[in-house]
Amino acid sequence: MLMKTLFVLTGPTGVGKTALSLRIAEHLGVPVINADSRQIYAGIPIGTAAPTPEQMARVPHYLVGTRQLTDYYSASMFETEVMALLTPPGPLSGHRHALMTGGSMMYIDAVCQGIDDIPTVDEETRETLRQRLDHEGLERLVEELRIADPEYYQIVDRKNTRRVVHALEICYMTGKTYTSFRTNSRKPRPFDVVKIALTRKREELYSRINRRVLQMIDQGLEEEARRVYPFKGENSLNTVGYREMFDYIEQRCTLDEAIERIQSATRRYCRKQLTWLKRDPDVKWFEAGQEEEIMAYIDSKTEK
Repeated sequence: MLMKTLFVLTGPTGVGKTALSLRIAEHLGVPVINADSRQIYAGIPIGTAAPTPEQMARVPHYLVGTRQLTDYYSASMFETEVMALLTPPGPLSGHRHALMTGGSMMYIDAVCQGIDDIPTVDEETRETLRQRLDHEGLERLVEELRIADPEYYQIVDRKNTRRVVHALEICYMTGKTYTSFRTNSRKPRPFDVVKIALTRKREELYSRINRRVLQMIDQGLEEEARRVYPFKGENSLNTVGYREMFDYIEQRCTLDEAIERIQSATRRYCRKQLTWLKRDPDVKWFEAGQEEEIMAYIDSKTEK
C-alpha cells in the first residue's frame, strides 16, 4: 500500500502547532516529521523549542536532533530525506497517511512542490566564503553578488547572510549564475498534500511569543547558549535567540536587552511566516482553538 496523503500542519512560531500535531499524529496513528530547520540540530533544544523527550516518547518524531551544529544542511537535503521516508522502501511508505509539522516555509515547500536541483557546495568553497565573510563582511559579498548574478541580486534579501553567501558559493563553484539553477518547476508527488495552517489574533500571538521567550530563559537558554558559543560562527546558530544571547555573552548588551531583542526578532519572523503562508492558495486556515473543526477536516480528507 502506497502512502496516500501527506498532512502538513504549519503556522507562525508560537501559534500552538506542537500540541495539536501530537493529537493529530495519535489520531492518524503515524509519527511526526519535523519541518523546523533548527530543530534538526542536536544540542539546542531550548532555543529551538524542540519537542521534549516526553512528547517524543508519546509520538515518534523524525528529523529532530539528527544533525550536529557543524553539519551543512539545506532545504534540498531536507526534501531528499523526507521523500526517502515517504516513498518505498522508506519506513513511512506503508502508512496510508503521514504528518509533517513545522514553520520553516522553504523546507515545507521543498517537500510539497520540490526544490530546484542546485548543486551541493563543496567544503573548500564553503570555507573560502566563510572566511571572506568573517574578514570582509556582508556588504562586500553583496556587492560581488550584484556583479556575479545581477538578477538574483534584485530579489534576494541582502541582509540575509545565508542566502547571499549560498548564491555566491554556487556562482564561484559552478561558474554559472545562481539564477540559472532556479527553474521553480513543480515536481510531481506520488501522494496528495493537505496543508493546514493555524493562526491567532495578532495581539494574542505576540503575547504568546513574549511569554515563550521568558520561558526559554527560565529553562536555561543562557546556559545553552554559553555551551554552544564555541560554534557561534556556524550557520546552525545564525538564528533568532542565539545571535542575541551571543551579544549578551560578549557584553554587547544586557540580559534584559537580549530578551527584548529576541522577542522583537521572533515577532518579526512570525510576520514573515504569515506573509509567506498567505501567498499559498493551497493552505486551509483555522484558528488555533478550532481543534474539533480541524480534526473533522482531517477525517473528511482521510475518507476519500
